[in-house]
Amino acid sequence: MGFSVLDEVYSIILDRLESKPQGSYTWETASRGVDHVARKVGEEAVELVVEAVKGDRDRIAEEAADLLYHLLLLLAVTGVTPDMVEEVLRGRMK
Repeated sequence: MGFSVLDEVYSIILDRLESKPQGSYTWETASRGVDHVARKVGEEAVELVVEAVKGDRDRIAEEAADLLYHLLLLLAVTGVTPDMVEEVLRGRMK
């Protein structure tokens, strides 16, 4: 329902972390460590909240995309897979 692209993004993130291409935002961000990536997630979350309060739907979508990307990057650098998150969410639906 619109989120199938997240699997593709996660796969690209894993590829960039493995291949370490020069000039890759993904690799450069991840190479600064978990703390840095976690802070990026926090920054993006705050930016999303600000845009939500303002009510600009286009900006909300942009900031939500930024947050989801950085969240997937954080999952990847910590060894947590989307399947693990899905399992938790499905368990909460019971």
